[in-house]
Amino acid sequence: MLLKSLKSIALGTVTLLCAAHLSVAHAQWEPTRTVEIIVPAGPGGGADQMARVVQGIVTKHNLMKQSMVVINKAGGAGGEGFLEVKGARANPHKLIITLSNLFTTPLATGIPFSWKDLTPVAMLALDEFVLWVNAETPYQSVKDYIAAVKAAPPGQFKMGGTGSKQEDQIITVAIEKAAGVKFTYIPFRGGGEVAVQLVGNHVNSTVNNPIEAVAQWRADKVRPLCVFDGKTLEYKDKVAGEKSWADIPTCKSQGLDMEYLMLRGFFMPAGVTKPQTDYYVELFKKVRETPEWRDLMKNGAFNQSFMVGAEYAKWVENEEKRHQALMKEAGFLAGN
Repeated sequence: MLLKSLKSIALGTVTLLCAAHLSVAHAQWEPTRTVEIIVPAGPGGGADQMARVVQGIVTKHNLMKQSMVVINKAGGAGGEGFLEVKGARANPHKLIITLSNLFTTPLATGIPFSWKDLTPVAMLALDEFVLWVNAETPYQSVKDYIAAVKAAPPGQFKMGGTGSKQEDQIITVAIEKAAGVKFTYIPFRGGGEVAVQLVGNHVNSTVNNPIEAVAQWRADKVRPLCVFDGKTLEYKDKVAGEKSWADIPTCKSQGLDMEYLMLRGFFMPAGVTKPQTDYYVELFKKVRETPEWRDLMKNGAFNQSFMVGAEYAKWVENEEKRHQALMKEAGFLAGN
């Protein structure tokens, strides 16, 4: 009887040890092959630049044993990228960096995709939007520019932006309604191309993110008129001549009563495990502690909001509802 009890205890101990070992192994998951970051936008834009900075930081500081690559999948307003990650269910070696086309693309195109087909990992920042004009033009304020647009035939002034029925065009429509003007909206594949088109005077204005036009601003090729935020930006280091990001007035203070910020966050495919998600949360926390990340935040004038878990998922859910309303108001919903 005693021998039988001892055997039972020993067997139970072995079982517990095995379970504990499996639990530890499960909790300490890490990538076993190259990790892909899918960018649902073209090269040179804000999402592409952020993804490549993350890749560079991970490589430089040896934050991950495996390599990391960035792949642009811009087709169908980013739908190509979203559908690829949706189809990679339970694959922990694929990430997607998202912008607001996470909401606008399925709403505008009707593709069979929702953010709920993905696993939220982390919001790394919120991105600002700025109204830019060519530096050779005489416009020094929103009032100057809108007066010129009003004086011209409707549609003569061209607004350049990334994609159709996405963030840039939503903001353009909002400007039209707020100011009583009409632009011809010209879509391009990415924010980098949009900035080049403005420098070349192929469009009259853009609503590019700061990171997408900062090089052209430093070179005195473009001029910021206002930022679409409720408050001025906090970055006071000089960027272009004597001007800093903090010197750009809000659009609201210039007569355009509107605000818009954009998600810069990461998702994984559906079906991944919590330890796999947790691995990347911890990775991104390490990325955010590096000087290279701080430089990106400062150079791109980012709002440094950071969210994970249920808080992040709730924020995304609310943003989907907000974009549903914005897209409906602009007449951009599929079938309209």
